[in-house]
Amino acid sequence: MPSITVQQLRERVDTPLIDVREVDEFAGGRVPGAINIPMSTLGGRLDELPDGAFDVICAVGGRSGQVVQALTARGYDATNVDGGTYGWIAAGYPVES
Repeated sequence: MPSITVQQLRERVDTPLIDVREVDEFAGGRVPGAINIPMSTLGGRLDELPDGAFDVICAVGGRSGQVVQALTARGYDATNVDGGTYGWIAAGYPVES
């Protein structure tokens, strides 16, 4: 499965970021610029995914890893963010709320 670290995520430019955490988790703090499409609703919202490459994040990397596996099997160019939002926060990077 394609994956990057939170440090690599911070260096990315112009790559959309999809946060698959639930709405209440997302509202509690997120990586700046992330778009919330919860894993629980993703199947009905595939038309909202970006064209081209995009990154997928969750709390620590488990849910986003499952999503990336499913999406890449369908031909999407998706990359998992290892460590997730918690890893981003632990690294001291800024968050939006």
